[in-house]
Amino acid sequence: MIKKQYLKRGTVKVDFILPSAIAAEASSAYLVGDFNNWDESATPMTKLKNGSFKATLELDAGRDYKFRYLVDGNQWHNDWDADRYEPNPFSGDNSVVSTHPQ
Repeated sequence: MIKKQYLKRGTVKVDFILPSAIAAEASSAYLVGDFNNWDESATPMTKLKNGSFKATLELDAGRDYKFRYLVDGNQWHNDWDADRYEPNPFSGDNSVVSTHPQ
């Protein structure tokens, strides 16, 4: 799930939430994408009481960012509430979040 809040300073606060249905048995989750140069350890997600994982980033407005969730270091997941999906070079799709003004 993705929640966006457009801020006055030209940025967008984005909450990335990995649903508990995917994360229920997970011990770790990371948000990996264009915003952190696809660094698999740069953006750890916090496990919430309901079992989901969450990370919040402030991204530049007017851009599209590709991303995926990395669970337990070896399971890649897309966000099914992403704005759209684009093929990646590894025979799958990346989620895309758009920060263009609505």
